[in-house]
Amino acid sequence: MRQRRPQRVRNQLMELGLVGLGKMGGNMRERIRRAGHTVIGYDRNPDLADVHTLRELVDSLQAPRVVWVMVPAGAATQSTVDELGELLSPGDIVVDGGNSRWTDDEKHAEELKAKGIGFVDCGVSGGVWGLENGYALMYGGDEKHVAAVQPVFDALKPEGDFGAVHAGKVGAGHFAKMVHNGIEYAMMQAYAEGWELLEKVDSVTDVREVFRSWQEGTVIRSWLLDLAVNALDEDEHLEQLRGFAQDSGEGRWTVEAAIDNAVPLPAITASLFARFASRQDDSPQMKMIAALRNQFGGHAVEKK
Repeated sequence: MRQRRPQRVRNQLMELGLVGLGKMGGNMRERIRRAGHTVIGYDRNPDLADVHTLRELVDSLQAPRVVWVMVPAGAATQSTVDELGELLSPGDIVVDGGNSRWTDDEKHAEELKAKGIGFVDCGVSGGVWGLENGYALMYGGDEKHVAAVQPVFDALKPEGDFGAVHAGKVGAGHFAKMVHNGIEYAMMQAYAEGWELLEKVDSVTDVREVFRSWQEGTVIRSWLLDLAVNALDEDEHLEQLRGFAQDSGEGRWTVEAAIDNAVPLPAITASLFARFASRQDDSPQMKMIAALRNQFGGHAVEKK
């Protein structure tokens, strides 16, 4: 059902077109609406959509328009940007909030600039917890384009002074998010290796409670550790999971960027290759990785 359009007040309320209302996009629409903004959403699933075509979405927005794209990286994002480039007008702005490669951002920005349309890339972190806790945002683009989208960034970010950053030029947002995910790979791998070693020895009889004890007063406490404890509470020895973990692509891009810039990333690189190893055997470490990805992002797990 279409929302009533509020009176637009500069730097306060605005309206947004949102393309892609899946696991992340649907919750983001709700959080933005809770802040008082109007969101008109389009998704290929008509049960989720407010409008049923991109043209209808564009026609429903007042100029200058802002359209936020939350679809899979690659071909799906490219086709959406291409179509929006034909539908939008000079002065409008496209925001790519998916997990696109930063080099694609540069390409999209140039393509849209030729039509007078602005472009902002935004790395979004928060997964299934973002609706209530807020989303960490890393965005790149011209100051004037970022300023136009700022009310939406403010609505999405966590409460407080941190959790959002204008990281730099176009591509900087997704590059920062890519590095964030590379670090995430390495942190999850460290927890997983420690968990497997604790499970292996006879002298440690309650691995789950060891992990729980680390949640207070230790230098390795973190949200990922909290999620690991959640996973162990649900399945103490992770016996219901297969030791298989996908990689989303950003770990690979991080390693490739490190090679291009001659920056050594031994921990992140090793964690990426460990995921490849999970496709050969039923790796105990990858059970923890799979459990953590499910906890923070709602990613699918493979059951035995």
